[in-house]
Amino acid sequence: MRAAPTILHLDMDAFYASAEQAAKPSLRGKPVVVGGLGPRGVVATASYEARRFGVHSAMPMAQARRLAPNAAYLVPRFALYRSVSDQVMELLGRLSPLVEPLSLDEAFVDLEAGGTADDTASALEIGRQLREAIEAVTGLSGSVGLAGSKMLAKIASEEAKPDGIRVIEPGTERELLAPMPVRTLPGVGPATADHLRRAGMTTVNDLAEAGEAELVRLLGKAHGGSLHRMAFGYDDRPVVSERDAKSVSVEDTFDIDLHDRVRVRTEVERLAGRCVQRLRAAERSGRTVVLKVRRYDFSTLTRSETLRGPTDDPAVVREAAARLLEAVDTTGGVRLLGVGVTGLADFTQEDLFAQAAGERAEAALADGAEEGAQATEEGQGRADAEPGPESAEQLAARRWPAGHDVRHDTHGHGWVQGSGVGRVTVRFEEPGSVPGRVRTFRIDDPALRPAEPLPLVREPPDYSSWPASLPKSRSGGGVPGAESRP
Repeated sequence: MRAAPTILHLDMDAFYASAEQAAKPSLRGKPVVVGGLGPRGVVATASYEARRFGVHSAMPMAQARRLAPNAAYLVPRFALYRSVSDQVMELLGRLSPLVEPLSLDEAFVDLEAGGTADDTASALEIGRQLREAIEAVTGLSGSVGLAGSKMLAKIASEEAKPDGIRVIEPGTERELLAPMPVRTLPGVGPATADHLRRAGMTTVNDLAEAGEAELVRLLGKAHGGSLHRMAFGYDDRPVVSERDAKSVSVEDTFDIDLHDRVRVRTEVERLAGRCVQRLRAAERSGRTVVLKVRRYDFSTLTRSETLRGPTDDPAVVREAAARLLEAVDTTGGVRLLGVGVTGLADFTQEDLFAQAAGERAEAALADGAEEGAQATEEGQGRADAEPGPESAEQLAARRWPAGHDVRHDTHGHGWVQGSGVGRVTVRFEEPGSVPGRVRTFRIDDPALRPAEPLPLVREPPDYSSWPASLPKSRSGGGVPGAESRP
């Protein structure tokens, strides 16, 4: 752990919900909940106004609706969140070459490595400047924690929320951590916390007083030893600029269990295509295809197949996933499907591009004359199994998700407030405008169409030369431990 608090942890405040409030003037200051809106949806983020009603992340959406029936419930707009995240990460990259993103809205920064801070005063000043820059560029607020280690910096940002900055001075770690619950420490999840509770340990101070030998006895050498060091505030994990992804995967939970085998296979093929899109976006390839199936009784099965070499060919991944599906019993229904690729590499073996075609040719030769009859039978089965046409409500929810952007030929840009019974209700407003008017249209109105999100700040200031050189005081005194904006 460092002698100066030059590890910075940034955590954007209620990121998805705050972005929606910034984009939709009529929702500012009101409870907003973002997540899946189906019967099995969960909360991704709740605004601070919604949290006052007890709504929180990972809560079932049905429970959130009971707690806050008058909140605005919106489907996530990841295109917007990623664009804002890119702006934030670009600012962090100006502070140091060592930036470790944890998610779209959270990252560690090694300020000392970037030469932007080497003591408490300079670290606190750059933290203040960062928050101002983020607000100017994105219109959103973030909380900053500063400490001599990643663990303490993250704790500091949590204590600074919302919209604040907190510094933990070296030498104060033990006193700060002592009364905190054991789950404050990295690596302590619900199961470990319950195990420690049964042993009489509920606070960090309990862990420190128990001694390393007792924690090793309870949790094993590696985990117990690490936890004992963290209880005293020791954390020597470095900030790493690139966290090497071990896998790429996508999955979907279905509002209604899938029973039709043809539909299940179609969904697996669709997920395989999305997975390859992500794989290519990351400029990676992989050699092991993984299928995940959660059945009607919540039992979860995973199957994997390792290819001859790494690939990013969608046909190869689709066919591997389909073969894995053949070994899974889906009788009774499927509630979740997922497709992933592991064993990632930065290259693709050229001969694998021909693998899918070769396997198809081999299968065709093996099937011989039965191919035509089989195709006819499968086509008839698909026709018999396909559900009827979508209802007006289903069509509206699929085409006009709540919260998503639209544009009308006459009224301009707006967002979907709700849809159903063949109608879609739109509020016409933009980031920076006054709350707009609401109008209702037929779901097939030719003048209304989906649109891309607008930037939250139309003309952000130029931060290309930021940060300017900062005066670095080495006195180390007179720095408050925490502050918040008025």
